[in-house]
Amino acid sequence: MDYAYIKLEIFIPASHLKALQTALQSVDAGHIGAYDCCMSYSPVVGTWRPLDGTQPYIGTVGELCESEELKVEVNIRAEHLHRTIDAIRAVHPYEEPVINALPLLAIGI
Repeated sequence: MDYAYIKLEIFIPASHLKALQTALQSVDAGHIGAYDCCMSYSPVVGTWRPLDGTQPYIGTVGELCESEELKVEVNIRAEHLHRTIDAIRAVHPYEEPVINALPLLAIGI
């Protein structure tokens, strides 16, 4: 089955939310019907351990890290996936940002 829409989940420090919002707007992410710039975000706590050879934005190599982040959710047209991910990566501070792409059966029903 082909999907017309995808929901992205993006985990990012709160300090970078406005830059992310601007980047998403620049590629028309969050355009639903007669509305644009639609997105939501909520606070979460993330954990990770940077491995050898990494240069973590937050944390120390070899140590388990925990930090408050935001989980940003936005719907996009499936054909815009790659350009949207490129826009996110351009403003995201993490070396390996978590960006989940989930196919949607429908939106706004």
